[in-house]
Amino acid sequence: MGEYYFHLDQLTVGYNGKPLINQIQVGIHKGEIVTLIGPNGSGKSTILKSITRQLKILGGKVLYEENDLHKLSYKELSTRMAVVLTERMRPELMTCHDIVATGRYPYTGRLGILSREDENKVDEAMRIVHAEELGSRDFNAISDGQRQRVLLARAICQEPEIIVLDEPTSFLDIRHKLELLSILRSMAKEKGITVIMSLHEIDLAQKIADQILCVKGDHVCYYGTPEQIFEEQTIRELYGIENGFYDPRFGSIELPKVEGEPEVFVIAGCGRGIPIYRKLQKDNIPFATGILYTNDVDYQLARLLATEVITEEPFYRITREHLQKALQVMGKCKKVICADVPIGECNKGLEELIRAAKKKS
Repeated sequence: MGEYYFHLDQLTVGYNGKPLINQIQVGIHKGEIVTLIGPNGSGKSTILKSITRQLKILGGKVLYEENDLHKLSYKELSTRMAVVLTERMRPELMTCHDIVATGRYPYTGRLGILSREDENKVDEAMRIVHAEELGSRDFNAISDGQRQRVLLARAICQEPEIIVLDEPTSFLDIRHKLELLSILRSMAKEKGITVIMSLHEIDLAQKIADQILCVKGDHVCYYGTPEQIFEEQTIRELYGIENGFYDPRFGSIELPKVEGEPEVFVIAGCGRGIPIYRKLQKDNIPFATGILYTNDVDYQLARLLATEVITEEPFYRITREHLQKALQVMGKCKKVICADVPIGECNKGLEELIRAAKKKS
């Protein structure tokens, strides 16, 4: 237990005395980024609110440096933990600068008067999240994405050792999603701040997190590194995916393949087939493809989208058997698309396939 900086020890959480998720056992090291993923309504926000004392825990403990977090005073807690939750604040007559400045209140006296040093920290926090131009604006008059950046600035201004965020990227465009996650990564890796957050975008979770907590129903079903968690079957089970695929190699969600006899044969390889596969799927056209090496990036997508894939073992010359199979499948298709595949010694057999395609057209 002592080896962890932050520890959920047999934690049970829920509402109004009714348990929702039982006996969560998770250890977190200092400076780690831990991301909660799972279906809507699975309890991610409940866990975060229980950690941050927004909700009363129903069992177990939350330990911070071996101390019971729920026994700390609120003032002491506020100097150690910053929180950015999804509930929308509606403060009256407060500018964005005012909102960010509240992050300094744990360090001020009873009158809440900010020193010059405090003001400098407010300005610096707003600069980090690229919100300097928002300082004088009414917090209620800015967009949801801008509010999210202002609230992150407030958390940074608080100088926490732990920051807890509930879906911080929800209202952000792609540029600001990347900026926010880059800021969090810098906070964790350069300043040793522990980050605990929920994310809907599992591709981003895969790229930023050190540990992934999978929440489903009344239990935590998986906890581990992204390499352990982001497997096709694990994500399928977690989200109950029945009408599509999760591809851990691309970190992407794919729509179901178009069923039926292939109408198009795609001669592909070296990544040249990917845009063609996606276009055929969008047009609802079933297709076959080959001859692909099983370590080719085209194969990783083709196995999900194509009705048939003719493959070859990596680094081997294309065999006559596989070439004949490709010619047979191609012969049944109405159309052939050649993806301008580079030809080398190993895949030289594709030249015969391309010649046959030209005769067919």
